[in-house]
Order: sequence, then C-alpha cells, then structure tokens
Amino acid sequence: MNERILEGALSVFKKKGPKFTMDDIAAELKMSKKTIYTVFNDKNELMCEMVDYAFDLIKAAEDKIYQDNSLSTVDKIRGILAVLPENYYGFDFSAMQQLGEKYPMAYEKLTSRIESGWEKTYELIKIGSEDGNVKVVNYEIFKLIYESSVERLLMGDFLKKNKIDYPTALKLVVDVMVDGIIIKGK
Repeated sequence: MNERILEGALSVFKKKGPKFTMDDIAAELKMSKKTIYTVFNDKNELMCEMVDYAFDLIKAAEDKIYQDNSLSTVDKIRGILAVLPENYYGFDFSAMQQLGEKYPMAYEKLTSRIESGWEKTYELIKIGSEDGNVKVVNYEIFKLIYESSVERLLMGDFLKKNKIDYPTALKLVVDVMVDGIIIKGK
C-alpha cells in the first residue's frame, strides 16, 4: 500500500508539482483519502517519504550501472552521475524549488540524499585513475561541483530560463565533469 500511494503521489507531483492535494492522490489511485491517511499522517510526511522513495529508485539504478561489466569505468562514472529512473523523464524538476519553500523537511531530506552515497563513484574514480583513464582528483571538490550544480538545477530558475529539462541539463553537467577528468586518448 505504501509503495502504491508513493507511486500515485509521484504521478500527481509530476502533473501538478507540490501543489497537489491528498484529494488528487485519492482520485489518481481511486481510493479514499482516509485510506491514504492510514499510511501517511500528513502531506509533509508523504513528501519526505516521496524523496526517499525516489532516491531509492535512483540508487537501485546506480547499482545496476555499477554492476554492468559491459561498461567501461568512465562510462560507469558518467552513468551513475546522470542516472534517473525511466519514470522521471518528463518530470517537472523546476517544481522542486516550490518543494523547498513549502516543505522544508522534504527539501532537507533531498539535499541530504544528494550529498550521500558517493562511495561507488569515488571507487570508480580511484579505479579509473589506477588504470590511467581518469585523472587523480580531489573527491570532495568533484562532489561539491556536482552537488552545487544539481542543487542549482533543482532549486533555481535555470531550467525555465534556459528552456531545458532536468535530464538534459544533468547530462550536460555530467559530460563537462567527466570529460574534465578523463585522460584524452584513453
């Protein structure tokens, strides 16, 4: 039930942004609002759980890339940094700014999840540098650049101003970062 409600909430969020109501979710799922409230106490709790659920999907997709032996180390780094589960394409990521304004607990969880889970990326950079395919870089600076870029894309008005969607912008950021650490000709 929890997962079904979260999927419904993400679907409604995709259409309406954080202004959706519990009635919207109930209509989407064809269930009563009362049923939703047996699982989630309020919209704040639901928003926090949505962030965790979305990041759990992202981490699962990252794991799949990490374990894909058909990919080179550089391709794995690029893939992990740019990963988005399929159902997030078409998602209005510019609505995340409203999330920060209306649901600070969910926003705090979002930033915390962006800042965590870097172990596989660091390991891949280390492997790539040992193989001679990737420059030796300061992991914390690399992470800072990525996190700052993602936060700016999600929380600023860059996407709307430049008429670009989040997956495309994220890919461009990742291309600049990864192309900056690979050793040319390798």
